[in-house]
Amino acid sequence: MSNRRLLRLTAGFSLAVTALAACSESTAPDSAAPGGAVSGDVSVMAVWTGEERAAFQAVLDGFTRDHPGVRVTYTSAGNNLPTVLGTAVEGGDPPDLAVVPQPALVTQFRERGALKPLDFLRAGVEADFPPDIARIGVADGHMYSFVFKAANKSTLWYNVAAFEDAGVKPPGTWDELIAAAGTLKAAGTPAYAIAGADGWTLTDLFENIYLRQAGPEKYDQLAAHEIPWTDPSVVAALRTMTQVLGDSANIAGGTTGALQTDLPTASAKVLSDKPSAAVVIEGDFVPTAIADNPAVKGGEHYAVVPFPSIGGSDPATVVGGGDSVVMFADSPASRALATYLTTPAAARIWAERGGFSSPNRQLPGDAYPDELARTTANAVANAKTFRFDMSDLAPVAFGGTAGQGEFKLLQDLLANPSDVDGTAKRLEAAAAAAYGG
Repeated sequence: MSNRRLLRLTAGFSLAVTALAACSESTAPDSAAPGGAVSGDVSVMAVWTGEERAAFQAVLDGFTRDHPGVRVTYTSAGNNLPTVLGTAVEGGDPPDLAVVPQPALVTQFRERGALKPLDFLRAGVEADFPPDIARIGVADGHMYSFVFKAANKSTLWYNVAAFEDAGVKPPGTWDELIAAAGTLKAAGTPAYAIAGADGWTLTDLFENIYLRQAGPEKYDQLAAHEIPWTDPSVVAALRTMTQVLGDSANIAGGTTGALQTDLPTASAKVLSDKPSAAVVIEGDFVPTAIADNPAVKGGEHYAVVPFPSIGGSDPATVVGGGDSVVMFADSPASRALATYLTTPAAARIWAERGGFSSPNRQLPGDAYPDELARTTANAVANAKTFRFDMSDLAPVAFGGTAGQGEFKLLQDLLANPSDVDGTAKRLEAAAAAAYGG
């Protein structure tokens, strides 16, 4: 599942200005020595534990094979990364590099002077990454981060047998999705499995609709709260959203059931040899829900297509997330590792193990272990429009807290899909309070 819900910024997070100023001093040369000529120690902090930790360690091992003079130490901070990393910076002892899942956290460190520019990587990143992804780490004329591990949240997963039995094809447009949903219901299988208990899944649905229906400029304005949530574009997207949320008879378990269903449960209803729903609309991490069920196979029992186009929107449009590399200490060893993490060689190591998407367009598709992983990852690398998950860009009180803000108000819309205008007003009130603070 996406790291973004596990790693919200800690409310009491603070950084000491004097420590940050000390961290900002740089004595490194302008570029790292090539290949094995680099030597020294480099420390890295990230969120990854378990299998993800093992995969990232394999990437680091690939680096040290190429740079035997560099010793890399990895620290996993898990869900507490914002607090652990913030405390380390405040104490004047940050890691040399860190990989963080929220742009807002990168911004906090940058605005306090803790980060070193990564301008020595900028030309390569801009050449090899989609423009929208390459721009994520750029501020004030400098590059301060780049996305190493991406997530595609613009995917629709469907049950192959349910679609074949109903005689419907995977939808390419929103209108085709709504029409297919009616046919699926008539054929005896509810169209939608909705994880309404996880309010963040509803924010993802809204963001995908809004980006395609309102466009990227409006998306950026709403993400920055430069336009209100009562804007007609927001109301229109909420109304489009209720074409799914309001079809209670076509939701597995109905509205009440959806509000009690989490994402793993919703995913398992669709990714099954005996489906109780035909479609789950969520990100590339959906198959992790049935990872321990070898009887259910991707491509045979379930498949994936991009989130449907709306009103002629470009199919190569992706809402996603990502883990971004930042640098606190500038040294030849730090630069060498940061450079390595931008390369297709580094991305391939994790991609071949699964559970990884790279934004690097130079990584061949055959690096991914199966066709479904290749499809979702290539959509990121080839995105013409990419926008970071909007709720991850919002203040935590509005976009990242269970039981309040977007999570709760979109759950309320699921419970009462006729109240679109009231939902927009309540979203604006909550956003104004959060952004205003």
